[in-house]
Amino acid sequence: MPTFEDFDALDIRVGQITRVEDNPKARNPAYVITVDLGKEIGLKQSSAQFTVFYKPKDLIGRQVLCVTNFPSKRIAGVKSEILILGVYHGDGVVLIEPDRKVALGDRLG
Repeated sequence: MPTFEDFDALDIRVGQITRVEDNPKARNPAYVITVDLGKEIGLKQSSAQFTVFYKPKDLIGRQVLCVTNFPSKRIAGVKSEILILGVYHGDGVVLIEPDRKVALGDRLG
């Protein structure tokens, strides 16, 4: 069973989506998403399967929560540097986001 210390070891930060492109190499529909995580962390990218509920234009400017301290992983030709958090709902994924604007890079705590 995970402990609080396990959870606390995750570096979960707020970022803002700045760029979204289709990932034609993905087996399932996916986007390549660039997220600005503030001055300390900077721009990072991720491959994400948010295509059911979101079009690229709907994602630009959204604040999202991201795990920033997992090792990078190559997914469908993309160096995925962060994990953007979401909840599985029906056939798709719904993003987890702050209910008001906060500073980029703020840590979940």
